[in-house]
Formats: sequence, C-alpha cells, structure tokens
Amino acid sequence: MKKTNTIYWTITGLVSAFMLMAAITDILVIPDAKAQFNHLGYPEYLIPFIGVAKLLGVIAILIPGFARIKEWAYAGLLFDLAGAAYSMIATDGIQPDVFIMILPVTFLIISYRYHHKRLVRSEKVSIEEHSDVTSIA
Repeated sequence: MKKTNTIYWTITGLVSAFMLMAAITDILVIPDAKAQFNHLGYPEYLIPFIGVAKLLGVIAILIPGFARIKEWAYAGLLFDLAGAAYSMIATDGIQPDVFIMILPVTFLIISYRYHHKRLVRSEKVSIEEHSDVTSIA
C-alpha cells in the first residue's frame, strides 16, 4: 500500500502542479493565454472560465473523499487536455508542441489508475477489519 500511495501522490502532485499553473495563467488572463486562445480561435471570455474549471478540478483530485466529484474532475481535466491537443492539431497541424501534451495526459491517466488501486485496497482493508471485528464478537 505504501508503494501505491507514493506513486499516486507523486504523479498526482505533478499533474496538479501542471494543471494549477495552467489554471492560474487562465484565471489571470495573462497575455500568453490570451494569445493562445486567440490563435486557436476561441473567445477571450472563455479563458477565465476554463481556468476556474481547471482549478476546481485540481482541488477535487487533491481533497480526500468525494469519490463522484473526483471522477468528474479526472474526466474534466482529461477533456481539457484532449481538447487543447485537438485544437492545436486542428489549427496548426501536427507540430512538436502537440507532443508535449502526451506527458500530462499520461500522468493524469496514471494518477486515475492509482486512485482506483488505492480505493480497492482501502475497501479490502475495511472489509478485513470488519470481518475481524465480527469474528471477535
């Protein structure tokens, strides 16, 4: 369980840091974010909305509990990354910048898988503890 937790928190920390940095630039509507959105053909009013959604997604995957919200957060972050990659390809074709998106998507998927591994293991532990308690009584 310790190895699973270590891998989960390391990868989740990296994903969270990446998405948090992207969220902050979007929320603050910095010129680079504005230029990227304009280049891709999206309206500027969408920038802070996407930033807040990313921030809420990061918070949801970092806070323990809230399993259903966490599932939606993982899905939302994946849609954000996939949508960004697709928009880049649709606008400029396949360029080297698109391949940078592979890393956060891979880390997000690994984080999601280890999140589920942790859930399964914690359920097994709770069942074993419950069976020990009932066998004593």
